[in-house]
Amino acid sequence: MIQEGVRYYLFSTGAGVPIRCSVDRVTWTNCGTVFEGAPQWAQDAIPGVSDLWAPDISYFDGEYHLYYSASTFGRNTSAIGLATTPTLDQSSDDYEWTDHGAVVRSFSSNDYNAIDGNVVIDADGTPWLSFGSYWSGIKIVELDPSTGMPASDPPTIRSIASRGGGAIEAPYIIRRDGYYYLFVSFDACCQGASSTYNVRVGRSTEVTGPYVDQSGTDLMNGGGTVIIDGTDRWRGTGHQAVFEEDGETFLIYHAYDAQANGVPTLRISPLEWEDGWPSIPLQ
Repeated sequence: MIQEGVRYYLFSTGAGVPIRCSVDRVTWTNCGTVFEGAPQWAQDAIPGVSDLWAPDISYFDGEYHLYYSASTFGRNTSAIGLATTPTLDQSSDDYEWTDHGAVVRSFSSNDYNAIDGNVVIDADGTPWLSFGSYWSGIKIVELDPSTGMPASDPPTIRSIASRGGGAIEAPYIIRRDGYYYLFVSFDACCQGASSTYNVRVGRSTEVTGPYVDQSGTDLMNGGGTVIIDGTDRWRGTGHQAVFEEDGETFLIYHAYDAQANGVPTLRISPLEWEDGWPSIPLQ
């Protein structure tokens, strides 16, 4: 989720990357899609691709950057693509998405999965893309701010979190008070009310890590302080983002409503901070 002017824009998994708009973060309307379908390069590179997954929206170097994932379930033949636009205001003559193709790719021979991208701008103004799902875990790569592409060819890929092949994905990094906070999702998504997704966090003084949780356990060794877990009603809380406005921070995530046959639902919860660590009040 991001704000431009008085409107909030939310991007989500689906055909062509659906866009939703709101002026109050409560009532949302459909505002079209980024693409008509998966770009041709993604169809050629990823056999069987249909919906585009896990879009991440950020603003730097004068443009909005949308990183999106092209993949199929259970396979790490995947790619993260990039599309840019100078504005999100669809009434503007400048509104136009330009697709730039693949940013990072993974193949069956790799020990990582190139999906779930997220951009963080470091203290020097350099953008970094974190990504990863299952396999050897979460990675990070430096980007060239003028292109949104990796700063080196081939890209230098660093590891920042892992469960030794276990379920960890959907990284999201923010910079706050001298630390970088890495939020990740553990366990199983996308199984309706049976989902076990939960959100964990660790922090580091460097964007490339090492990230440790509140007990001091390295996220490369399975660490991660629990931020939010499922409740009797809200199951599979995860694939989080963090939104900051007027000194407040909010966790943006999806959950499955067990009282409505497991329908996926957008949730926005305030984050509280104490002694440098975030938490969510009881839901």
